Amino acid sequence: MCCLSAPFIFLSSIFQIIFHIASHLRRKLKADISTAFPSLSVEELSELVPNKEELNVVKIYAHKGDAVTLYMLHKNPVFFELEKCLYPTVYTLWHYPHVLPTFTTWPPVLQKLAGGADLMLPGVVVPLSGLPEVKKGDCCAVKVVSNRAPMAVGTATMSSAEMRSLGMKGRGVSVLHTYMDSLWAFGDKSGPPSIPDVDTEGVEAMYGEEEEDDEATEGGEEEPCPNSDGDKATDAPCPGIQDPVLTEQMDALLLQCFLQALKSKVKKSELPLLTSSFLRIHMFSCCPSGKQLDIKKSSYKKLSKFLQCMQQQHSLVRVEELSKGVESIVEVDWKNSELRSFRTPKDPGIEEASVEVGGAEGEKPYHPPEITTLYSVGESGYMKGTVLQPAEVRAIITDYVKRNELVDENNKNYVIINPILCDCLLEKSEYQEVEALKWDDLFSRTLYKMQHCHQLVFPGQPPIVKKGHIEPIDISVASRGSNKKVTMIKNLEVYGLDPMAVSVALQHRVQASSALNPVPGSKDRVLVQIQGNQVQQVCKLLLGSQICPFGNLSLVMS
Repeated sequence: MCCLSAPFIFLSSIFQIIFHIASHLRRKLKADISTAFPSLSVEELSELVPNKEELNVVKIYAHKGDAVTLYMLHKNPVFFELEKCLYPTVYTLWHYPHVLPTFTTWPPVLQKLAGGADLMLPGVVVPLSGLPEVKKGDCCAVKVVSNRAPMAVGTATMSSAEMRSLGMKGRGVSVLHTYMDSLWAFGDKSGPPSIPDVDTEGVEAMYGEEEEDDEATEGGEEEPCPNSDGDKATDAPCPGIQDPVLTEQMDALLLQCFLQALKSKVKKSELPLLTSSFLRIHMFSCCPSGKQLDIKKSSYKKLSKFLQCMQQQHSLVRVEELSKGVESIVEVDWKNSELRSFRTPKDPGIEEASVEVGGAEGEKPYHPPEITTLYSVGESGYMKGTVLQPAEVRAIITDYVKRNELVDENNKNYVIINPILCDCLLEKSEYQEVEALKWDDLFSRTLYKMQHCHQLVFPGQPPIVKKGHIEPIDISVASRGSNKKVTMIKNLEVYGLDPMAVSVALQHRVQASSALNPVPGSKDRVLVQIQGNQVQQVCKLLLGSQICPFGNLSLVMS
């Protein structure tokens, strides 16, 4: 893999060659992409390299004279080739963030990367799940905390094991392309999406505001407050200044979640307990519904300072640094009067909250629809398109058989097939062989030949009749890079479910990041994607809340 330094900062547009990609070259490109990025599924490859849509190749030269090949789809560069190595652009990674192993950094560092700096290891934020596993020269991405959308693409200068052994010092990622550089400007110049990243939700609060940007990148400079003008004071407050009332409320919420977590979540057998795990697993789950726990908005600013206060002023816990830079709760004073007198507020919390598809307060809770199988009439005495229930079809057939005296006199379990029934129900190969059918066979063949429909009745709404069988809620597990798995849920809209509400409920239930992505080939549907194999949790959520009957769940493992 090549390790060049940000060749797209000043892209030369003096020499460009644009041409279309023929079918056989598309197949080769698709094979090359599949080899370079095996985590992409067949559907995703077809979306990136479609067979019929316009796909162009642009030959350009970067500011250092490097020859670069761009692959353009919908007027956006989706991949670029440099020294015979393929790399995805940020436009591609915004739709498929799982393609590359991703390092996390702070938002101010992004400006330095866009200016040509490489990502230095002191500026890498290590999430609760640890560093991504990479080898030297591997293609990787860079994102900022609390957003899974990658902001830069580059190559690892060393393996993950070497990074840890060096104490996270030195150059980590040699950056090739970033958001806001000239390659990005070659496209439609759209901004990055906001993709929630639960893995780093509490990281910013734990690390505090004392990270220095000059450690994160080469040649970094400290950014002044936007409202400051040298030594001159201004009337406008700096963005860091907070409302004292809101700060007091957040302090109170922190203490409440802390006491509730100690009293109802933490067990003595769990000690010593990492402070980061205590915040992510226990404190967040104790936050009342409708509120958000954010240490940055409290007077403490950092988890370490909050726990220091709980230790020194409240004598509730004892915190020690068991390994360099990693703090753990090693002891809890279960007999503390403040802890013993604490009573859990009468709020079910996020974990016990029921799924409401409305997504807003005051809306009625979700009730599953009543689903009825129907059959549409083609050509008969009824108006074409009339829908009938199975019992109605059965009654009509029975009446027809009796009126035409088709019941076999020797065996009343059989019905004699007349020319009309023969044309409607029998295959051509059966014309000379089948003279009579059992009643059940007669009914099943009739229903099979009719157009299938289904009816949905939501409480307080008129019935909805649609052709075909109702689509089941599709739950699939797919593998992504580095042996990671994601769970995807489709067709929630069919049952009147809000995908966002289901996504949020799952996010809080399993403490994993989730995202909404468009369903390929559908304009008005989205799929819920959540990290890890969460099939059991999804089933518990849907079936436990009686959202849908078990027969309408389809499990697809891939």
